Amino acid sequence: MSESEIPPEDGRPVEMYLDLLRIRMAAEDYQLLLRVVEPVLRAIDRQELSTLDFALDGDDTQDLPQEVRDEAALVIATAVTGRLDNEVVEITVDDTGPVRVVTDADTASDPERLGEIAEHIRERHRQNEELRGIAEASGLPTDF
Repeated sequence: MSESEIPPEDGRPVEMYLDLLRIRMAAEDYQLLLRVVEPVLRAIDRQELSTLDFALDGDDTQDLPQEVRDEAALVIATAVTGRLDNEVVEITVDDTGPVRVVTDADTASDPERLGEIAEHIRERHRQNEELRGIAEASGLPTDF
């Protein structure tokens, strides 16, 4: 087991990570972070994550500084994975532009694996555009 996989004594890596962020971040930014992640953390604790509509690029988070968005993504990843070695990486995808993803440290340092992730994003984008075209031609909503 690597050091990043060793849970803190209380068994809650996300609590430890939040404590570190509270010390490191400006108080205002930390409060913004909590406003964004608390509903997600509650849903995870209640095992209701599938019913939660959450995106860091939604209307209610568009004014967040990038650092707060990145840290929110890392807090959520820590809650889901139980790991403290997650990283935010930016991948350039021709069809969509830069995309920020959260991944483990090994994947973040592997250009081949990052290329596979970029290809998956490209394919997903292509499929979404195809579905959007079908929905538009059928008179259905296209905002999915």
